[in-house]
Amino acid sequence: MLTRKQYELLNYINNHLQERGVSPSFDEMKEALNLKSKSGIHRLITGLEERGFIRRLPHKARALEVLRLPEDQGIGRARPEREGAPRFTPNVIQGNFGTSLSGAQVATTVSAVQLPLYGRIAAGTPIEALRDHSHSVDVPGSLLGRGEHYALEVDGDSMVNAGIMDGDTVIIERCETADNGSIVVALVDSNEVTLKRLRRKGDSIALEPANPAYETRIFGPDRVAIQGRLVALMRRF
Repeated sequence: MLTRKQYELLNYINNHLQERGVSPSFDEMKEALNLKSKSGIHRLITGLEERGFIRRLPHKARALEVLRLPEDQGIGRARPEREGAPRFTPNVIQGNFGTSLSGAQVATTVSAVQLPLYGRIAAGTPIEALRDHSHSVDVPGSLLGRGEHYALEVDGDSMVNAGIMDGDTVIIERCETADNGSIVVALVDSNEVTLKRLRRKGDSIALEPANPAYETRIFGPDRVAIQGRLVALMRRF
């Protein structure tokens, strides 16, 4: 799943390549998406690259290759918006987790607990984690401590060296702080959520992948909010 800006940028790059045979410049991409700075374009391109939609060609300026478009599209054509169709609005994990489904205050003596499954979280690049009350997952009570918990499905491979694979279900304890080195659900810039290892470096916060193919991202403390820490994972074979 792509954010709206990622989706718009992917289509713009693809159309530019089809029409002109060269990828657009960062200034052209910034203007096309109505962004204030090129740093946002860098972040979007990194996200698209980590998700496998584009590839940066080495040793060439303005060299981007579109590898694929979202599943309902073919390379070389953009998906038209239906007139009157609702526009996609991203949501983040928020609200009261203390409902009957949330698993709040769970004791480890419970044999099985039903937790809400709040959608897919990218372990390769931040995407919106969409809250969905219609799905839940049964979790052994022995995996949980006290407190509020929820589950997320991993989408991506940037945490493979920590034993977290694409398709795994991770169990998250809701919290607003975490120890240095913990694997956390981090909310970036109030609209993007990612699963990464937390590293604090002075006044900066680093979100560190567990895959050398991906880069560590560093933010100011006001740009990152902790929404939980990893306590367990489940995997189907």
